[in-house]
Amino acid sequence: ADLEQHETLHKEPVMLDILIAEAVEQFQKMASNKKIQMTYDVACKRLEADARKLEQALLNLMDNAIKYTPEGGHIEITTSQETFFDKSGVRIAVRDSGQGIDPKHLPRIFERFYRADEGRDREQGGTGLGLAIVKHIALLHGGEVQVASTPGVGSTFSLLLPL
Repeated sequence: ADLEQHETLHKEPVMLDILIAEAVEQFQKMASNKKIQMTYDVACKRLEADARKLEQALLNLMDNAIKYTPEGGHIEITTSQETFFDKSGVRIAVRDSGQGIDPKHLPRIFERFYRADEGRDREQGGTGLGLAIVKHIALLHGGEVQVASTPGVGSTFSLLLPL
């Protein structure tokens, strides 16, 4: 299916604490294989959203976080209520203690098939579509996606969704 086609959102009340707990559960084995500790802190617990698409976005972000976080690292997922574009919204942030991303790549990482680290991605598999899908899902909800990253320290990917 083409990302650009006009998809309909099936908005319903989503319990973020449950969605995030289930997502963490799905990745527990992959994380413990790398001795990565995953924690979450859900301050904002509820959102009107397309649950299936929101879950897909979250799973893509967590999958990347685990892939790019070295053994013994830490991944934290948080939600908070914020105001952006003069609207009340929720920030869902996935923060990792991974290798970080070179600033020159940041403007392009949400493009389809863009890879910041060619060799590494080939060795780890993946389509190069994960972040493009996350961005698409954020935009469908009238929100956006942001990244903050420091090479050698880690990255934080945030989904900003209107309440």
